[in-house]
Amino acid sequence: MLKLWQALFTPHYFKGVGLILVLGMFWLSLDQNQSIYDNLLSTSSAYAQNVGTGNTWQQVYEQVPDLPKENQYISKETGKIAENNTLVSRLIQYHVYLKGRAPNYRLDWKLTLADYLNANEVMYDSSYPGHDTLKKNPFEGDRTAIRRLTRKQRNALVQALVNAYSQN
Repeated sequence: MLKLWQALFTPHYFKGVGLILVLGMFWLSLDQNQSIYDNLLSTSSAYAQNVGTGNTWQQVYEQVPDLPKENQYISKETGKIAENNTLVSRLIQYHVYLKGRAPNYRLDWKLTLADYLNANEVMYDSSYPGHDTLKKNPFEGDRTAIRRLTRKQRNALVQALVNAYSQN
């Protein structure tokens, strides 16, 4: 019995117990984070439904007037140039509705720009905003336009988007 007692309560044993406790706590925290993550995912689509593009894209162009509009595409429905279908309006649609990202956080917008720069998540032309409403899919043109922006312009774009959604 004494040997069992000594074996159980040696410093070496406590290190093992500490490791098990730490791993157990880590595992529990992962489980809690997973449920928090699931909650965020389940509410993001509901949140996206409440966020409209409205005139937000116009506010962005007012704040950063040197951004390319990329609004030369022709509407399938009318056969005329869809002047209100701009790079920024499609960027917002991609960000909020397709990716379900929050529109009022800089980091989320930077992730979206990283998507456009082929440095984050894969983008698909078949689901890109405008693919079904414009005669020519603006996917490649928009990616090229974002790629051509300087870092200063991209930062100004992100700040203008955050400003526009923080005001609304």
